[in-house]
Amino acid sequence: MNYADIKKVDVANGPGVRVSLFVSGCTHRCEACFNPEAWDFSYGSPFGEAEMEKILTLLAPDHIRGLSLLGGEPFEPANQEAVLDLVRRVREKLPQKTIWCYSGYLFEELAAGKVGERSRALLEGLDVLVDGPFVLAKKDLGLRFRGSNNQRIIDVPASLEAGTVLLSEEYMN
Repeated sequence: MNYADIKKVDVANGPGVRVSLFVSGCTHRCEACFNPEAWDFSYGSPFGEAEMEKILTLLAPDHIRGLSLLGGEPFEPANQEAVLDLVRRVREKLPQKTIWCYSGYLFEELAAGKVGERSRALLEGLDVLVDGPFVLAKKDLGLRFRGSNNQRIIDVPASLEAGTVLLSEEYMN
């Protein structure tokens, strides 16, 4: 997997101060995407052990609330193995940190394992999923943590337990 960027300080893509990984590669190609250069799977640099350790180090301070995964598309089948490895390492070494992920895929597709072999396992490692493609006609600059009003901010553990989508009321307003 390649990645487009690692942001050491991000306050736009989830609550609090976060570290964000922008992966490369996306087949959704949403109209007016904010990051179209990251559609290309070979854009950026290879993601390896050094980048993994860098993210873990950046996440360690107490003032960092968590990790946000964006793209590109973290759930693209070609990206799932590396992203899942990162999520598992964060859970193991820094279990107090929250993990948010932005995906153009829908929760229902991911929970059913319809998007690659590791989509369900990756979903199970998340706290929050912002799902659905960006839709230009539904763009709303007044929304928190999402770009268009079709996108949902989902409480992943509660939704998996309930077997249905449960929105994170704290962040949907």
